Amino acid sequence: MGECEVCGAMNVGTRTVPMGRTQVSACHRCAERLGAGERNLAPGLAQASRKSAAPRKQNTRGLMRRSERVLADDFGQRIRKARANKGWSQEELARKMSEKVNVVKSSESGRRPTDAVISKFERVLSVTLMEEYAPEEHRQLGGSGGGGYTLGDYLNGAR
Repeated sequence: MGECEVCGAMNVGTRTVPMGRTQVSACHRCAERLGAGERNLAPGLAQASRKSAAPRKQNTRGLMRRSERVLADDFGQRIRKARANKGWSQEELARKMSEKVNVVKSSESGRRPTDAVISKFERVLSVTLMEEYAPEEHRQLGGSGGGGYTLGDYLNGAR
């Protein structure tokens, strides 16, 4: 129960209605006079407003684990060879992928396509362009380095 801001009636049921550029609390009688009678929503809208949004799935993979697969160094040659094995021209391949011919030409010449285009190439040509990432660089910690005295050496000596 509230107070109508239009007629001043006290202890009446009110609701918020638009009045000019603002919103006021009005009783049902004043709300009808202002042209804001009963609000009848379409059944679908009423049902949609009652449903809560589906919870978003959290990305559990870390940022550093995102690039487990990388594009092969010879991806252009793989595309060209797979296309030739199927007997397709660049135009035919582009049409089957729903892409422009320039995308196929630039990819075959060695320019990296987008991830979506890479997956199209893999699907249409039945070829693998993404490889598992294997770091080539191996570092050895500690050992017989020619470096000087480090903070780690100091802390190990303090123990």
